[in-house]
Amino acid sequence: MADRHRAVGRNAALIALGALVLAALHPAASAETSSDHAPAPTAAQTLGADKPSPEVLRALERDLRLTPAQASTRLVNEAEADTRAGLLHNALGTRYAGAWVQGATAAELTVATTNRADLPRIKAQGARAAVVRWTLGDLRSAKRKLDAAATRVSTAGTPVWYTDVRTNRVVVEATSRAVATAFVKAAGVSTDRVRIRLSAHRPHLLADLLGGDAYYIDATARCSIGFSVTKAAQQGFVTAGHCGKPGSRTAGSDKTDQGTFQASTFPGKDMAWVGVNANWTATPDVKAANGQEVQVAGSAEALVGASVCRSGSTSGWHCGTIQQRDTTVSYAEGTVDGLTRTDVCAEPGDSGGPYVAGVQAQGTTSGGSGDCTSGGTTFFQPVNPTLSDFGLTLKTTGQTSAAGQNSGTTDAWSAGRVYEVGTTVTHGQIRYRCLQTHQAQNVWAPDVTPALWQRV
Repeated sequence: MADRHRAVGRNAALIALGALVLAALHPAASAETSSDHAPAPTAAQTLGADKPSPEVLRALERDLRLTPAQASTRLVNEAEADTRAGLLHNALGTRYAGAWVQGATAAELTVATTNRADLPRIKAQGARAAVVRWTLGDLRSAKRKLDAAATRVSTAGTPVWYTDVRTNRVVVEATSRAVATAFVKAAGVSTDRVRIRLSAHRPHLLADLLGGDAYYIDATARCSIGFSVTKAAQQGFVTAGHCGKPGSRTAGSDKTDQGTFQASTFPGKDMAWVGVNANWTATPDVKAANGQEVQVAGSAEALVGASVCRSGSTSGWHCGTIQQRDTTVSYAEGTVDGLTRTDVCAEPGDSGGPYVAGVQAQGTTSGGSGDCTSGGTTFFQPVNPTLSDFGLTLKTTGQTSAAGQNSGTTDAWSAGRVYEVGTTVTHGQIRYRCLQTHQAQNVWAPDVTPALWQRV
């Protein structure tokens, strides 16, 4: 593959390669108009799902076994479903128990609640309703207890646990039922909130110290660029935290000086960012197949069940679906919380690389098991927490102000900030509530993006 990371004087482009450390639903019911006459853009139009990259479509056709028409329709349906799920999340409040899409074209959105009285409201949004026992808050509370227990007891036999909204349980993956039962008991979690899944696989960080493509850390390890970012005047990229420590030096694939790790968190989280020198320029590009690129337009978080594609310097460009969010993985090197589990394959050399849903950035590769011959499971660090924790601005095709800027009001909407579902802001003296977790952009102001914001 063509190496777009190679420095060529001051005009070299910093392309998001993607790699591991080698060491249609109806429009949202709340849609407003962006002016007195013009209709507001649909969710698919806002998020760029109506004009997907040919490389994304080809990979979805190959890996999800879809026809060209199904691949295009799936991306539009997923974008519209995200907005619907956000509306219902806010409307159901504490009774909300999660949402997911399913079907070849993601045509079916399911929203779970603990109260049957919510069924008409869910169905009115064109979604299937599921009445369950536990709220999403209940499940997250149980998972937090497991996270806390992991700091006290060994998790060698229970390497993965996560909130599974589709089964309305916290799933513990373990080598034996006895080991899982002991872990759950040590955490003080009620067994009726837990499902045990037996698995012989233990996820590992996809690392190798043999060197290779992408970028090098302290002349010993190799990782891959995730997404280009900026912080004030400093350009750089996000990657996996296990790739390097603050102060670690990096070199490009041609071994020329590239930059320095500015911040890194691992374990606990698996996030880092590298500030680059003047020979490298941040771009919104992610390397796909055959020397082609996908341009990132934002960071709107996709639903469980949505399609996602990953780029890696070892295994290349592959797609799959999001299996679960809020996943904890106990690697041999330490435990990481808040990861997203996928069925996209990966191999050593792909760490730190990007995951995209359509043209929306999702996260950077952390680790996994299996390979791209027999299939596998991978985990990524969501990108929005990385942007928020480090005060970074994602490089996109749109315009985004520096992270954290505002107009002087604590709850005033501000481009560059990361907003989570349910967050309320003021814009133009009007209150809005967030429908999808994302980093705000200048072109995504609340009054013109009903796909992301609901007027309250």
